[in-house]
Amino acid sequence: MERLQKVLAQAGIASRRKCEQIILAGRVEVNDEIVSELGTKVDVTEDIIKVDGKPIRSEEKIYLMFHKPKGVISSISDPEGRKVVTDYLTKVKQRVYPIGRLDYDTEGLLLLTNDGEFSNMLMHPKYKIPKHYHAVVKGVPHGNDLEKLRQGIMLEGKMTAPAEVEYADVQPDMSQSVISIIIHEGRNRQVRKMLEHIRADVLKLRRVNYGPLSLQGLSRGKYRHLSEQEVKSMKKLASKSH
Repeated sequence: MERLQKVLAQAGIASRRKCEQIILAGRVEVNDEIVSELGTKVDVTEDIIKVDGKPIRSEEKIYLMFHKPKGVISSISDPEGRKVVTDYLTKVKQRVYPIGRLDYDTEGLLLLTNDGEFSNMLMHPKYKIPKHYHAVVKGVPHGNDLEKLRQGIMLEGKMTAPAEVEYADVQPDMSQSVISIIIHEGRNRQVRKMLEHIRADVLKLRRVNYGPLSLQGLSRGKYRHLSEQEVKSMKKLASKSH
């Protein structure tokens, strides 16, 4: 017997948190009875489970790395008709969801999966998976400002965790620089807000690594499947972090 929200997540319906919302909304039936109570336990070998009237089925787990271009929404749909990440996954038959988000103006490494447990593991703050960004900014921020980001700053009433912040490159005329930032959280637009806090004017922001994974060899707008070893390494990293 397993919790209903876990079963739904494992079936690729959505992340576990989103599955909880689906249950609370009364959209789930177990043996033709609506179940809207979290924590309900089911037997996947015997119980007939439906979401919006359709039986769930266990999909083959799929793990993708996508090089998101700027100007693309980290979602599977957009009411304004803008491009979304799944527009680029034309050969993927499974229904996959982004793990976290990269904002509209940010490009770089984005993971997608139909494995709700894997998604929850990587997104949950307690697992502290490092995410590495390169920010191209105007001028060269003062070293004291970078030290503030290393120590943690107050954003929207809450301190950020200490970050790893270094100069990655500086133009000879000091007109631009590249700042390397590694964070272990996933707050909304966090890196941009951190740089805004020190009055750094961001020209370009790109996520280059997610844990041990990198964009090496993957062109903008392209995707690839993670290897079994890469999936294992991400799970191992999360288990070590917790």
